[in-house]
Amino acid sequence: MSETPAPQSTPTKPAGKNAFMFVLVCVFIDMVAFGLIFPVLPSLLSELTGDSVESAARYGGFLAAIYALMNFLAGPTIGGLSDRFGRRPVLLASMGTLCVDFLIMGFAGSVVVLFIGRMLSGISGATFSTANAYIADTTTPEARGKAFGMIGAAFGLGFIIGPVLGGVLGQIDPRAPFFAAAGLALVNMVYGYFVLPESLPPEKRRPFEWTRANPFGAFQHFSKIPNVGWLLLALGVFGLAHTVYPAIWSYHGEYRYGWTPAEIGLSLGFVGLISAVVQGGLTGVVMKRFGAAKTAMIGLSFNVLAFVGFAFAGTPWLAYAWTLISGFGGFTGPAFNTLISTRTPQDAQGELQGAAASIQSLAAIISPIMMTQTFYAFSGADARVHFPGAAFLLAGILCAVAAIPFLVGLRYTGTPPATDTVKDAA
Repeated sequence: MSETPAPQSTPTKPAGKNAFMFVLVCVFIDMVAFGLIFPVLPSLLSELTGDSVESAARYGGFLAAIYALMNFLAGPTIGGLSDRFGRRPVLLASMGTLCVDFLIMGFAGSVVVLFIGRMLSGISGATFSTANAYIADTTTPEARGKAFGMIGAAFGLGFIIGPVLGGVLGQIDPRAPFFAAAGLALVNMVYGYFVLPESLPPEKRRPFEWTRANPFGAFQHFSKIPNVGWLLLALGVFGLAHTVYPAIWSYHGEYRYGWTPAEIGLSLGFVGLISAVVQGGLTGVVMKRFGAAKTAMIGLSFNVLAFVGFAFAGTPWLAYAWTLISGFGGFTGPAFNTLISTRTPQDAQGELQGAAASIQSLAAIISPIMMTQTFYAFSGADARVHFPGAAFLLAGILCAVAAIPFLVGLRYTGTPPATDTVKDAA
């Protein structure tokens, strides 16, 4: 059962520089807030559980998985709501609830409360997919690759400042980064309230349908568009591999290299710096030169190389060296987004990005548990084979596998359908 279309009496303003800047700042602050907590998670979980860092990593895997599970379930609904009511209210509501989530986690006195906070964060964590839909609304297909690259750069810049600041604050108190993250989310919501216009005009909105506003309904819809469905599958497998970074980086760094929270923050800041340079300065140029499809393959290749390198990086300087290589893997995300968004009509961009976010969240449900358990199996006191880099090697294999559905998807060509219906797509 569907609702009637939104009233057309409320006009939208042109999405100018301030609006695009808000989207960039929105992603930037999201990543600052997200990155703030990574350096302190090993210490906080060890404090709450009383376990060693490699054992606490298992809780960290489930903590990441519960966030992804809620994001997976809520992603298409939130994407569908943005197609029905517009991008602006979804973005602002997400920022507000994110502020509350971080406060809950900051005051958490047990692992259970920490899990509740992460569950709420997962529900409100659709900002990135809605931001992508906003970009798709306001850019031409030709300019979309560069715009997605700038979003990726904002993502990277957030990861420069967030983990470094989190590491510094974590030296004072493991809970301090959570309160700082809550403050940043609140500031961004207030900023967006004043500068963000709506990007989706009423006449281009579509009815909200519960049959499509869930991950399985969205998957069914896009599976009937082969040139999108196979690419979404490839995106999911790539997500399984790429989630190794947030899943075990902090635990791996503390265990293998003896890094403190501040050193973990600095290493993640370096990752963000390289990502920002590559995505902000090179993605648009490379995509213009080679096209989105070849750029995605270049990115996948660099990711495979970097994952294998990290697996055997026995010293900190080698980890930093392979971080330079991994930066070029940042071509993959913007190239994927460009390919799938240009094959989807405008009135389904929110649904598309919600479905893409849910696929990545599904990967993020499985991957943190898989990666942290692999890390523990090869690093714990009773490990039969001691190989702390095993999870990175597994990620490299998965990333190579992602190339298979990607290449199959490229065999299908075509333009977005004129109307967004399952019947037309079938």
